[in-house]
Amino acid sequence: MSAAKRAFDLVAALAGLLVLWPLFLLVALAIKLDDGGSVFFRQTRVGWHGRPFRLWKFRTMVPDAERRGGQLTVGRDPRITRVGYWLRRWKLDELPQLLNVVAGEMSLVGPRPEVPRYVARYTEAQRRVLEVRPGITDPAAIEYCDESELLARADDPERLYVEELLPRKLQMNLQYAREATVWRDVGMVLRTLARLAGRRTPAL
Repeated sequence: MSAAKRAFDLVAALAGLLVLWPLFLLVALAIKLDDGGSVFFRQTRVGWHGRPFRLWKFRTMVPDAERRGGQLTVGRDPRITRVGYWLRRWKLDELPQLLNVVAGEMSLVGPRPEVPRYVARYTEAQRRVLEVRPGITDPAAIEYCDESELLARADDPERLYVEELLPRKLQMNLQYAREATVWRDVGMVLRTLARLAGRRTPAL
């Protein structure tokens, strides 16, 4: 990681935490009022150079979600809480990853970190994506912003993800890694915000 990219990440993440702390409090209160469970969810992901780290998220699913089903979230998964659905819709559940950015475990822009079970499937060429620090957003995250809805239309969501979506996303992120600059990262953040702002509020 270049010094300029790290400086951009650190300044932007700290500024984001400073500006967004009231929103953090509101989200935490909403989660607590919804079901009384924990505010945050932490999960092991594979990061830079294959090192595992603990990813921060606002909790959007029932406390024992991983015991009730797989790691893929498909459409209106019944494990998703009422508040969790809206957090996922607008990607607000990802905001605590600014803490991962400050800690140096993630970047604002970089390949989304995967869980170990999917990284174990990477080919040697695909593992080159681990040479880049993972990020909160990336080109594939923008392209597949509605991934859970896409998976919901599949007869076999796991197969679709492993055999089609994951290879496509890795290809896109390897291309990003070859062309990454601070200015491209700024553009990627703006594209992500624009994509989210353009999403419609679905009917319940």
